[in-house]
Amino acid sequence: MVGVATSDDAGVYRLDSSRALVQTVDFFTPIVDEPHDWGRIAAANALSDVYAMGGTPLTALQLVSWPRETLSFDLLGKVLEGGAEVLADAACTIVGGHSIDDDEPKYGFAVTGLVHPEHVVTNAGATAGDLLVLTKPLGTGVVATAIKGGQASAELRDRAVEIMTTLNRGAATAMGEAKVRGATDVTGFGLLGHLRELMEASGTTAILETGSIPVLDGIRDLVEAGVFPGGSERNLASVLPDVDTGGIDQITLRVLADAQTSGGLLMAVDPDQLNTLLAALDGQSPCADVIGEVVEAGDRAMVLR
Repeated sequence: MVGVATSDDAGVYRLDSSRALVQTVDFFTPIVDEPHDWGRIAAANALSDVYAMGGTPLTALQLVSWPRETLSFDLLGKVLEGGAEVLADAACTIVGGHSIDDDEPKYGFAVTGLVHPEHVVTNAGATAGDLLVLTKPLGTGVVATAIKGGQASAELRDRAVEIMTTLNRGAATAMGEAKVRGATDVTGFGLLGHLRELMEASGTTAILETGSIPVLDGIRDLVEAGVFPGGSERNLASVLPDVDTGGIDQITLRVLADAQTSGGLLMAVDPDQLNTLLAALDGQSPCADVIGEVVEAGDRAMVLR
């Protein structure tokens, strides 16, 4: 039902009239210093793609790369404990996995979920007139870079970890209640990159109200101080040809292109269902902000105001 053509968050394969498989995989190098938190973040991040498709995670396979000669297996144990903790909270069963010896540690999951074929949410489902709602603030890529450079406060680090380990389960449930059919999660390509995919797959254009986009406190100051991931720089360079920037300042553009880890769901919701969505999101996600609207396709995939 969903393959590689639209660069969606996960693949979907119909089993029968009432069941379809949702399949995805994600793993990455450490983005925080604490192994237990890294495991938790990696698990929440991998599960997010299933939630973004409207699915329920069912099983997971662990992926581990570990430098056995330089890092202890005790540290690996803490990573695995963190991952298992979040998978258990999601009622998703770890059924196995694979590990290799590698100079650089990496950790993540291949996750399989279930969704009713008539309830699949895709990045091709946005419609002109829809409003765009985001469920987590931006800035986790900047925070990860600041942690590596010793420039992140303990408060900012803890808030970022809290956000990255929050499951998008509640947001996915709210999405179903509001009958949302167009959505994506905001991860490595940043808000602008994933929104571009949503707009291109749907054949529409987004009008973004940049002042309404939630951002972690202190992120702009860090970006102004030169704290910005290389991957986010590549995101910005890639997406700029598809954006009418409207004179928006460079700091804001960098924040909007920041590569996120375990970011929120970005949903295109019918205005008549907005109140239903916001009520269902209350207490279920770090935020629920209306950040723009979907219009008929124009010259660019996105217009910033």
